[in-house]
Amino acid sequence: MTPIPNIVLFAGLLIGLVFGAVGLLSGFCLTSGLRNWWTQGDGRLVRSFALALAVAIVGTQFLAARGVVDLGQSIYLQPTFSAPLMLFGGLLFGYGMVAANACASRVLVLLGRGNLRSLVVVATVGVTAEMTLKGLIAPARLAVLHWSQTTLHDISLPSLISAWGFSDSLARVLVVALTSGALAIFALAHAPFRQAKGLIAAGVTIGLLIPAGWFATGYLGDDPFNPAPVASLTFVAPIADTLQYAMLSTGSTLSFGIVVVAGVLLGSFVTALVARRLEVEGYSSARHMLRSISGGALMGCGGALDYGCSIGQGLTGLSTLAVPSVVAATGILLGAAAALRSPVRLPVLAAA
Repeated sequence: MTPIPNIVLFAGLLIGLVFGAVGLLSGFCLTSGLRNWWTQGDGRLVRSFALALAVAIVGTQFLAARGVVDLGQSIYLQPTFSAPLMLFGGLLFGYGMVAANACASRVLVLLGRGNLRSLVVVATVGVTAEMTLKGLIAPARLAVLHWSQTTLHDISLPSLISAWGFSDSLARVLVVALTSGALAIFALAHAPFRQAKGLIAAGVTIGLLIPAGWFATGYLGDDPFNPAPVASLTFVAPIADTLQYAMLSTGSTLSFGIVVVAGVLLGSFVTALVARRLEVEGYSSARHMLRSISGGALMGCGGALDYGCSIGQGLTGLSTLAVPSVVAATGILLGAAAALRSPVRLPVLAAA
């Protein structure tokens, strides 16, 4: 693998540091947000996530409209995809993140703080993701992908609108205004959330990290002789790549995703140290450990199937307004709903 420019790696590390610090201080997490909202009636965290998505959409689409970043080079806007796999993967990930009591990004933040339960989840996510992408489960995944894939030329929501006779620019403006406007209204119309200045700041900051990632890889890394893959924040495959790099670094090269993972761990650790929130925590029962392993396995497998996680698809993928990301994000929400509110719901654990 050809090394990517150092400036991209530096930017990825900085983005990871900010995500780790903000994630620790604010508790930013889709799992916690949905659990608090659906089981306790506290919708502040989920509104922070919605605000982050609104900011991510506006920032990402601004970069794309200005021609700064070609989102068509990302994995999210490839015309051939498998809707059944995306939905099924999202379901697995959504259920798994509730079982593990945190999504993939959150377990990295907690691990940096000293939560050793998260180490088990991170390792399980990495191993099962690698098994699904390249290992024992990969042949089955590829067989189902070949059988179920379809080609959609209007792969983004603006392109679907353009097919109705709107210009590309007008279609983009309409979709961005409707989606980001609805998300911002959902977030800011809630009085308790408006009073939570820290959560508002967290939503805006993490939302801005998504276009920052696109800018780093799609603009700073746009070297015609050595281009970096166009990507932004996502955590399932990068966790797998990080584990592989830790074991086989002499035969591997650093990537944007690996340095983001390292940055999140370091940002969380330093913030916990400064804020005196560093605390070593472990399991109190074998049942809890088994649930963490099960949840991590579902997240690793599901995240590999749907090309992302609650951040990778829920923020980064949706910021491209890609139809497959809508399918994957829907699956994640349905999976979380099944784990929290259906007949197969899981016992609620204390917030991570």
